[in-house]
Amino acid sequence: MTPPAPPLSVAAAIRAALLTADPFAKARATRAVARDWRLGRLDFAFDCAMPDRPARPARPELLPPNRMPKRGRGQSDRGRIALWHALAHIEFVAIDLALDMAGRFGATMGRAFVGDFLAVAADEAMHFVLIARQLRTLGGAYGDLPAHDGLWESAEATRHDVAARLAVVPMVLEARGLDVTPATLERVRASGDAVGARILTRILDDEIRHVRFGVKHFVACAETRGESPAELWKSLVSSHFRGAVKPPFNDSARESAGLSRDFYGAVASLQRAG
Repeated sequence: MTPPAPPLSVAAAIRAALLTADPFAKARATRAVARDWRLGRLDFAFDCAMPDRPARPARPELLPPNRMPKRGRGQSDRGRIALWHALAHIEFVAIDLALDMAGRFGATMGRAFVGDFLAVAADEAMHFVLIARQLRTLGGAYGDLPAHDGLWESAEATRHDVAARLAVVPMVLEARGLDVTPATLERVRASGDAVGARILTRILDDEIRHVRFGVKHFVACAETRGESPAELWKSLVSSHFRGAVKPPFNDSARESAGLSRDFYGAVASLQRAG
């Protein structure tokens, strides 16, 4: 009798999802990895490296952020398509950011870390599918418009240090989503788009949890290093984030995620003074 094959490693499963180019296939593969991990079907082993870059579809065309066309405020049909296309791209790249977090740093950070960020990846995959479906109802499709590659640049800049990655991706980039999504939600709701409003409400709720995961693991890193979490975060953001941490801030959502002004208030003040 042939013995059963050993379980696939979690690293190999994550790598395969990262190297899936088709957006909807990537979303399905990601949710399968998260489900298989949750059900104990994947071995806690890191026997392969994560790719330098995840696979990308031929479209959308990726442009530098400063070459992106202005989107407007989304009141026309064209503006609404541009808004939802931009949101789809953010969620698509967020899938890869969460997968890479789990696969690149999971060996040293442990099982709970892997589980948290695979859950994030599954959420981002679901968000992408919901938004892409909404985009189709407006007569558009993901890939129709150009998009920028700035989010993945943040991953490349922090690939060497889990604390830097946590500081920049969940605690800056995703936290910024907590700040800007409520205004977008109100515009969508005011336009009479009830389905779009429900999607954005779900995303906002999920993103609070995602930022909370980032804060939890970042604080653990800081404590292991014997450093103040807020001071370490300020140092890492100043070194590794090319943008600005600037108001307005959604303080209540950030507080719900465990991201107090002890962190971002100091960076925002420093940047204003500079």
